[in-house]
Amino acid sequence: MTDTQSSLGTRFLEILAQELNRIKVRAERAIAQLTDDRQLHMRLDPESNSIAALVMHLSGNMRSRWTDFLTTDGEKPSRNRDAEFEPPESTTRADLKAAWEGGWACLFGALDALTPADLTATVRIRGEDFTAMEAILRQFDHYASHIGQIVFLAKHLEWERWQSLSVPRRRS
Repeated sequence: MTDTQSSLGTRFLEILAQELNRIKVRAERAIAQLTDDRQLHMRLDPESNSIAALVMHLSGNMRSRWTDFLTTDGEKPSRNRDAEFEPPESTTRADLKAAWEGGWACLFGALDALTPADLTATVRIRGEDFTAMEAILRQFDHYASHIGQIVFLAKHLEWERWQSLSVPRRRS
């Protein structure tokens, strides 16, 4: 690996960590605006996900993908993906926060351990080979997509009291 490649790899990992933290905080700020914990389990229709389901899915995915990231398939046999989308109504805000923080800790721990040279390593997800960089970018896209859903749902549920997470309308 050349010095330039190493520098780019280092910068990529730095930017990635910053952006992942940024989207994590965005979801947390959206969830914090919910005034009723029952809102965490509300769905717009029977086929849509609740915020609780999205949190459980993201945390389950993070634990599965980032545990032994470079050495084992990212879809762990112990994961029950389908159950992530059906969290019991008794799942509390504290339960969700614990799962959320555990998933992100797993992700950031694995990310912190990566070196620029690791970005070209081959990793497997559901038996399919990717470079580590490809797998990382796929995960970033996945997380950002679901976090967008969390923000949308929170805004929908709290529309009268909603505090913008970016530049509010008509204030550009």
